[in-house]
Formats: sequence, structure tokens, C-alpha cells
Amino acid sequence: MPSLERARPAMLIDSVWRMMLRLGFPLVRAWWHLRRPRHEGALVAIYVGRALLLVKSSYRAEWNFPGGSVRPGEAPDAAAQREMEEELGLSSYPLRPAGSACGIWDGRRDRVHFFELHLDCMPELRLDNREIVAAHLALPEELHGIALTQAVTAYLGRDLCC
Repeated sequence: MPSLERARPAMLIDSVWRMMLRLGFPLVRAWWHLRRPRHEGALVAIYVGRALLLVKSSYRAEWNFPGGSVRPGEAPDAAAQREMEEELGLSSYPLRPAGSACGIWDGRRDRVHFFELHLDCMPELRLDNREIVAAHLALPEELHGIALTQAVTAYLGRDLCC
């Protein structure tokens, strides 16, 4: 078990990161609305039985899937694997491609690649507590009452094209 002295600096560092993300995201979103940059992302819909795993970012009001940007030269499936490891501590799970969606989200011209992971039981998650601060398993009937990102809404509506 970590000592209290080690835990306090980590909590302080985490809270500073969360504050920077909360302050920075609206600024970068405003910049994106002005510039309309192109963006490519990868998100993973993780099913545990019938339920869908949603994650809460420290800087967004909506729930999302684990995932993020595809780096230059990186394959979308590799980006999805990397983001699952960074955000949840999950690695080496077989992902199934589930289509792509395009839209202008957060002011960017976005193309998001979706992947699916089907599990029988909830794995142990290690949230980074900086970017990702919560996780929630939602049954299909609960999803209509949850604020979701536009990309997740596109996936759930199977408005997949591009």
C-alpha cells in the first residue's frame, strides 16, 4: 500500500491536471470552431454482456467511449488499443472494427473509427484520474437518459458512413 506521503503528491498532481484540462478544453474548442481542423479519432464500444461501458472525462459534460486521436502514421486500431491502455489500463484485447462516422464535432471536421470489444464480465479498470475520472456500465434502456458525445450518439444510431 502506498504511503500517505506518496499519495498526497499524486492526488495534487492529478487535480492540477484535471484543472488544466477543464480550463484548456473550452479554449481549444473555441480555436477549433474558428479553424475547423481535420481530426481523426478511434473509439471503443466495450460491451459487458448487454451493458455498454461509458467513460467520463474531467473536461466534458457528456459521457463517451474510451478512445482519442489517431496519431500521424498510426493505424486506427493501434490508436484504439493505445487509448484503452492509457485511459483504462486495458491492453491486448481483440477489437472488432465497427465502422466510421464523420461530422463536425467540437468544431473539428472529425472522422471517428469505431471498434467493439465484447466481454463476459467487467475487467479491473485503472482510470488515469486525470483525463478519465469515472466509468459507468449502462444498459441499453438507460442510454436515452444519459448525456452522450455526438460521436457516441452517431455510433448508437448507427449513422455510420464516410
